[in-house]
Amino acid sequence: MHAPWHGPASAAALPQWTARVITGQVNHSARQEPAHNLNSADPSNGADHSGAFESSTLAAASVDAESSRRVAEALTHFELSLDWLERAQAEDGSWRGDYGGPLFLLPLFVGAARVVGYALDATTQREMARYLLAQQNEDGGFGLHVEGHSHMFTSVLAYVALRQLGERADTPALARALAWVHDHGGPECAAPWGKFALAWMGLYAYEGLDPILPELWLLPEASPIHPSRLWCHCRMVYLPMAYLYGRRAQAPCDALTLALRTELYRGHYDRTDWKRARTTISETDVYRPLSPLMRQANRAMTLAERALPKGLRARALDYVRAQIRAEDENTSYICLGPINKLYDMLVCFFDDPNGAPLARHKERLEDYLWRGKDGVKMQGYNSSQLWDTAFAAQAILTHPQGAARSALIDGAARFIEANQVINDTPNRARTFRHASKGGWPFSTRAHGWPISDCTAEGLKAALKLGDATAVARIDESRLEDAAKLLLTWQNDDGGFPTYELKRGSDMLEWLNPSLVFDRIMVDYSYVECTSACIQALVHYRAARPERFPTGGAEALRKAEAFLRAQQRTDGSFEGSWGVCFSYGTWFAVAGLRALGAPASDPALQAARRFLLSHQRVDGAWGETAESCRARHWVEAETGQVVTTAWALLALMEAGEAPRSAIDRGLTFLCSRQQVDGSYPNERIAGVFNRTCAIHYDNYLKIFPTWVFGRYASLYGTHKPGQRSAPAAMSSAP
Repeated sequence: MHAPWHGPASAAALPQWTARVITGQVNHSARQEPAHNLNSADPSNGADHSGAFESSTLAAASVDAESSRRVAEALTHFELSLDWLERAQAEDGSWRGDYGGPLFLLPLFVGAARVVGYALDATTQREMARYLLAQQNEDGGFGLHVEGHSHMFTSVLAYVALRQLGERADTPALARALAWVHDHGGPECAAPWGKFALAWMGLYAYEGLDPILPELWLLPEASPIHPSRLWCHCRMVYLPMAYLYGRRAQAPCDALTLALRTELYRGHYDRTDWKRARTTISETDVYRPLSPLMRQANRAMTLAERALPKGLRARALDYVRAQIRAEDENTSYICLGPINKLYDMLVCFFDDPNGAPLARHKERLEDYLWRGKDGVKMQGYNSSQLWDTAFAAQAILTHPQGAARSALIDGAARFIEANQVINDTPNRARTFRHASKGGWPFSTRAHGWPISDCTAEGLKAALKLGDATAVARIDESRLEDAAKLLLTWQNDDGGFPTYELKRGSDMLEWLNPSLVFDRIMVDYSYVECTSACIQALVHYRAARPERFPTGGAEALRKAEAFLRAQQRTDGSFEGSWGVCFSYGTWFAVAGLRALGAPASDPALQAARRFLLSHQRVDGAWGETAESCRARHWVEAETGQVVTTAWALLALMEAGEAPRSAIDRGLTFLCSRQQVDGSYPNERIAGVFNRTCAIHYDNYLKIFPTWVFGRYASLYGTHKPGQRSAPAAMSSAP
């Protein structure tokens, strides 16, 4: 979630560039007045250098002509990109795109909708089934995400969902899926989240689950293992899970449930050894094995649950229910994320199937669905609208020709103004919420959970838009609130987390029960969040020095130290929310440059070397989501547009990168752009918790645009109203 500030959009503020031939390589530097008259002879030896000067002048003119051609080409593609963005912009000024990819979400949606009686029309059911079937791997299973290897967790849930959507068990696709499930041990071998979902659907026994005790919420808040110390996404998922577990909530058994039990367990459901199944996991589902400490904790909680008085369970369920209701109200029943949305809805159903809270939940279910060309899917959030719109605004304003697109920038300004969170959550201490006032969320104000880097990108975009348009300018006090809120997010290590401060020890990760995800237990500091906050604070200080918050300078110093400490020995920076080293390195470079690091800075030199070492023969860069799992660069089979854009932005920002390398990357982007400004679909560029890739549909619209505008601003001179002749473009489907 993130992006760099590239300075003022004004053409007058851009340096003028000239090209010189140095040892056969084009070098571009800011034009300086000559130290002496080049037309005079060298006084040291009286020799006539007119011929040499004439030759060098011709060479320089040739280089200038080639540079001008490149800039014109970049501007042509910049305009095409702006046209595409303009067609895609929604009426509210935002860019809303496909944020799918994780394959466990839609099956949970289908199952929860069935339990609570949320009717899916025939077209939606058909399109959901079409989407799932298109993601089936060749081996018959389904991955954690659309590019992943088959997992038992998702394969068994996908099979169940397809049956619930009306697919017959004897179709070839479902027969292959069921065979894969049986060949890999059956539902008893699914990761804990899979087993839990099957339990509330009536397809697995609660005796086969490790305890999820609601009583943990009654521990003293000072306890190092109180659930309030967990990262909010982890906390808000396990909160309703604790309620459902504590009540042993389970859907009524019907004919389809009985049929699925027979199919999944080969007719032996009633004879399943649930106690043994509790600790049986397919190796396909294990990324982070349970630690010895977590195994001991599970045994201890199993014993403790037998001895707990019933009155304590009732108190715990009441407390958890109150926390869930607060989350529902504070987020307009959207909820923090897709899983706790579904599970909070199930809590409302089992608590009161005819109640108003359940009705309100049903009203917001559609928020999570994306109806695309490939079918209907559940997204990883209610949308990525604010995030994408803040990026798009900055990309558009990298060059003055973008500022001329008033419809684009006015719409973006309206959306960003309308979706800043202007109040703190009511009684936030009782619901363990961080401050919210002044922040921006990932999606919309109604969602109500601000994030550090979304706030940073929102602030950067708001300031830049405020210089470009008079529409929807944000009040100075609200901009100041955003800057102050950013400072409240800084962790003790100097870095910035996502939603709230890190509240617990790293050792809490030893209690990670998920198996399939990593780094879910506390809100760690991240390269991308830290860089985004650095950039926003630096720009706010430059734009509003009189309002810069007290303590801001020291916060920046600590953030720089954190950022530098994250650089790996190969010069890269690991990203956590995008794929992966190209993404993280772009952010780190932008953060260091914002702080004033010169191009000669050793960290920037190392980052340049790293990126250049991964440039492909065709000028592109290509990285896959497997980089995040493996924690080293994993090369894609072909160059990727988004990866290439991040690498180019980093190299242009770092300075002193060979112009030839940047030109080759630009040529690749131009060759991939189609005549309507779009690009062919490519690999997923987003990720979370190291293992699950997620699709940012708008990244193909945004980041090449950013490159074209930045390139033209860096290497060219703008003439108002100038548009270039079209260059050759791809017409690939």
